[in-house]
Amino acid sequence: MFWERKTRSKLGKFLDKEGYSQEELVKASKVSRNTVSRICTNPDYVPSGNVIKKIMKAIRQIDPGAKTEDFFDI
Repeated sequence: MFWERKTRSKLGKFLDKEGYSQEELVKASKVSRNTVSRICTNPDYVPSGNVIKKIMKAIRQIDPGAKTEDFFDI
């Protein structure tokens, strides 16, 4: 099916592996749905520092050892 071959960023692949939905990330990080979708599907997109901070705070609830460099090319 077409949705099985969707392009995913490092963060998108992490969410898929952990069974965590984008909607759950939206609620946990308080970042807009459009921004989370863009971050998860576009490997070249680099969000602002404030957005990265919010995303990483939510991700560390799942994996306390997660590093920013694991998900974003900064």
